[in-house]
Amino acid sequence: MKSGNKLIGAGFLTAITASLCCITPVLALIAGTTGIASTFSWIEPFRPYLIGLTILVLGFAWYQKLKHQKEIDCECDTDDLPAGKAGKPKFIQSKTFLGIVTAFAIVMLAFPYYSRIFYLKTEKHLIIVDKSDISNTEFKISGMTCASCEELVNHEVNKLNGIVDSRASYEKENAIIEFDRTKTNKMEIEKAINSTGYKVTSEKEIE
Repeated sequence: MKSGNKLIGAGFLTAITASLCCITPVLALIAGTTGIASTFSWIEPFRPYLIGLTILVLGFAWYQKLKHQKEIDCECDTDDLPAGKAGKPKFIQSKTFLGIVTAFAIVMLAFPYYSRIFYLKTEKHLIIVDKSDISNTEFKISGMTCASCEELVNHEVNKLNGIVDSRASYEKENAIIEFDRTKTNKMEIEKAINSTGYKVTSEKEIE
């Protein structure tokens, strides 16, 4: 049973590790320390392998739990055990516990797909006096690894006055930001992005 517990523990840890790169931005936002958001971004290239390992480990744990086990003769004295308790496995060794760990692993592995719900949408009321004051700029950003990173960048940029729209993309490694030049500027936007821990590598105005 000890080997089974080790498998469950390994599956639990690999599931958490696989999701750290996406969970950290949310935790950083909640804690108000957005600069640590990119701390575990280096894990992202290993995420597919960690997901595979989690599935493999938990799958084997379920196989061991469900397979028909041969009865083993035991000379242990069970006379002193309360009625109905003899041979009953501990909770940590039960299917219920394995089921809980498996459900938790699924929730963790799926985190990138629902992480957006943790970022509150703020209504912006922006009055544009002159459209010629509006700039549309692409900021190239390094370090983003998932949708959670995108949402954090958008969240921080939208705190600035004069932001019309912010669309970050971890796949394109950029953020297209539309803003009013009379209310903010590229330097302030770059500073807001860099405060997340991700870094602006270049920027160019889009016609």
